Amino acid sequence: MSDVNTATTSTLDIRTTAGRFRLVALAEAVSWVGLLLGMYFKYLGTPQTEIGVKIFGPLHGGIFVAFLAVALFAGIAYKWSLPTYVWALLASIVPLATVIFVIWADRTAKLGAPGRTSDRTPAGRPVPEAT
Repeated sequence: MSDVNTATTSTLDIRTTAGRFRLVALAEAVSWVGLLLGMYFKYLGTPQTEIGVKIFGPLHGGIFVAFLAVALFAGIAYKWSLPTYVWALLASIVPLATVIFVIWADRTAKLGAPGRTSDRTPAGRPVPEAT
């Protein structure tokens, strides 16, 4: 497998806390876009319809709650400070800000050491060889 595919796979690996956090953050941003499009067609679009809001409203609400839960678990796992929790909460409220938060969290190692693909192997320790 190529390095690009491996990096993408490990970044969104739901077996890790960071991977689950990234995946839900991305889903939260996508559901925001759907909800914003739904509101556009409800109030300004031609023809005006509420179907987008009826679909994406509850979907976004559920993903929003899931984001708060995975943020709490990620914060516990990676020992976030109170300001980091506040930034995560604010990111969940502002449209598409969860993606910006994930980029910042990756750059500042708030989701584990850079380049680490597993929560189960502490940084700096060799991985045991399989026999």
